[in-house]
Amino acid sequence: MEVHVDRGRCAGSGLCMSYVPAVFDQSEDDGKVLLKAARPEPGTAAAVRGAAARCPAGAITLSGGGARSGRDALGGTDTRGR
Repeated sequence: MEVHVDRGRCAGSGLCMSYVPAVFDQSEDDGKVLLKAARPEPGTAAAVRGAAARCPAGAITLSGGGARSGRDALGGTDTRGR
């Protein structure tokens, strides 16, 4: 899995950092997301998917192996678009 962040979209809520501090940090200057690990350890995959799914600004995207989203990332039913 590869993690991508869009600092231009980031709202600075810090949720990602609270979910996976090994992968995400928050800038002291502007409060926006800082990516610590673009290719996180496999053991953090579920938490990274959850952080991406819950990002209020949609600033985190995932690609590559293990980059599921929606229902799988949240562990429930994907209701987007319904």
